[in-house]
Amino acid sequence: MAEHKRKVSIASVSDTSDDHPQSPARVNTHGSSVALVKRPKTAGGVDGSAIVQAGPKRSSGLQAPIMHLTGHSGEITTCRFSPDGLHIASGSADKQVFLWNVYGDCENYGVLQGHKGSVLELQWMPDSESIVTASADCSVSVWDATTGERLKRGRRHTAAVNSCCPLRFGAGDSDTFISGSDDGLLLFWDSRERQPVSTIDHGLPITSTAAAHSGAMVYAGSLDNCITGWDIRNMAEPAVVLRGHSDTVTGISLSPKTGNYLVSASLDNTVRLWDLRPFCRIPNRCERVFVGAPHSYEKNLIRPSIDRDETLVASGSADRTMTIWNLRSGEIKYKLPGHKGTVTQVDFHPSEPIVLSSSVDKSMFLGEL
Repeated sequence: MAEHKRKVSIASVSDTSDDHPQSPARVNTHGSSVALVKRPKTAGGVDGSAIVQAGPKRSSGLQAPIMHLTGHSGEITTCRFSPDGLHIASGSADKQVFLWNVYGDCENYGVLQGHKGSVLELQWMPDSESIVTASADCSVSVWDATTGERLKRGRRHTAAVNSCCPLRFGAGDSDTFISGSDDGLLLFWDSRERQPVSTIDHGLPITSTAAAHSGAMVYAGSLDNCITGWDIRNMAEPAVVLRGHSDTVTGISLSPKTGNYLVSASLDNTVRLWDLRPFCRIPNRCERVFVGAPHSYEKNLIRPSIDRDETLVASGSADRTMTIWNLRSGEIKYKLPGHKGTVTQVDFHPSEPIVLSSSVDKSMFLGEL
């Protein structure tokens, strides 16, 4: 079966000002997308016309079953679908955030510029109109995803900010968020306030963060090999400590539907599923250990994900593949190749069977399951 590729050059929006607030964006050319499709078989009809045979049934609204997105000039460290499922944001070592459309040609329609260090993690806020980013330049920023304007820049951390997360996503609050840094601090922010509204000093570098949908609990992965949780009504002492990993926790994520589960990836080459329900019968709350997604000497902050139906768990790995497990059985359901370097993050679409992956090879794959 013959194969062909279609490459589309895309106009994107760039914001080069570093002041606060920043000026509206300018139009430049950065990213591109390639639709990886196969030409269907044809056969001659009775009258000599070609008959196109139907291919496999499609399961999503993507233009092609697999889309390859390129344009970043540095390793892509983080990628996320917007809550409405229409857009993608990707952050990179090139200090930029690229904005993409999910459907059609996957147009790279915007670039957020202003960070002076690698973008280590990003998150969409609940309104799908703003993005919070964490950077190696010791700052955390909030951006307007429509205009490209930087709405807030927080510079209270004294070391690289590895992670950020909306605080009350389930309540639709697009103003509050948290950030975790190598300085050991977990800071609570309100975009309407100049300074952090609260601080937790964990004492060890924080690599990843997550928050309960209600915002009542926050979680942080760290160099202590644990995931520590605090009740925001009493932050003097941790409310829960999840122990089981034997090396640094690189990424954590809550189940999007119920918030009852947390998935974590670690340099110990395992991905673990934790039960957060109040009356869990498992002593250490670790319900399942997934294997098959190794790390390497690069020690990237690989970030896992749980799908919208809470039936699948996914993670990138140093073997250049994306691994997807059955959440209940722990069996590997998909082992998806294509990248030429470590896969740093995997994210599930909020409403369709589509998965997104980013890699140190400076590209992303968008594909349907």
